[in-house]
Amino acid sequence: MNNYSPLRYPGGKVKTYGFIKSLIELNGCNHYIEPYAGGAGVAIKLLLNNDVKKITINDYDKSIYAFWYCVFNNTDSFIKLIEETPVTIDEWYKQKEVQKKKLDSELDLLQLGFSTLFLNRTNRSGIIKAGVIGGKKQDGNYLIDCRFNKESIIDKIYKISKYSSSVVLTNKDAKDFINQNIMKTKNSFTFFDPPYYQKGPSLYTNFYIHENHLELSNLIKTKMKKRLWILTYDISPNIFQMYGEEYRSIKYNLNYSIAKPSMGEEYMFFSQELNLRESDIFNYLNVIDNQKIKNEFKIHELEKININMV
Repeated sequence: MNNYSPLRYPGGKVKTYGFIKSLIELNGCNHYIEPYAGGAGVAIKLLLNNDVKKITINDYDKSIYAFWYCVFNNTDSFIKLIEETPVTIDEWYKQKEVQKKKLDSELDLLQLGFSTLFLNRTNRSGIIKAGVIGGKKQDGNYLIDCRFNKESIIDKIYKISKYSSSVVLTNKDAKDFINQNIMKTKNSFTFFDPPYYQKGPSLYTNFYIHENHLELSNLIKTKMKKRLWILTYDISPNIFQMYGEEYRSIKYNLNYSIAKPSMGEEYMFFSQELNLRESDIFNYLNVIDNQKIKNEFKIHELEKININMV
């Protein structure tokens, strides 16, 4: 199974799993952290494969937090809802209304978590605020339930829930999460995958504007100096200006799988403390540009280019 997460997530990074696993092993880490968890594809795969002893996943979006809360803390009721709820257009409208009330204190996490899953599996590309697969008239080539395999989803949730004692789940903004959680850990590895700079507003409910991205860069530079981390971003001169001069970086291809499969270029930045010298990066990532970092890798790896992610 390539994707262990029950969620479909735009820009999900599960294809970086092999490389991240190698970095974790090389740097002696046993605790994996995602400040922007989303579908948490890498985190869940590392945990279920026993690559780390513990994961901490955070998401400021209450809908995403509610989903993961249900997986780990209300598993049986969550699965029952999946089993009993029909996947229909009428139900889709009901779940859209639930999302509109996501900040209502009276809305319980089970309702919100299920609504998040339902819309993630029935909307185009898994985007919560997107339209329904097949259209409201259900006259498209694919219909509303084509990505809603109940048996598969339930199986994934059940397996993940068995690891709940090894998971810390939080619902904080990046600043609080870094200060209150990351700074208290030892032997940890953090994967920052913030909302995209260019496409963020069209993909996420909680997207960032320029000032938010700038604030994050300042937080990383001041709070994460002695920490082990990587950071991924879509290509933008503004992002490279924030990180490019101070940190090692590569440019690589990633299949976004948004609307239709397409190869998208991204940056990956590396913390100053992270050991990369024995990492076989070209075995895992389709690297386009490594001029800023090539002396870090094994000499025999430098001639390997255009190798697909595994």
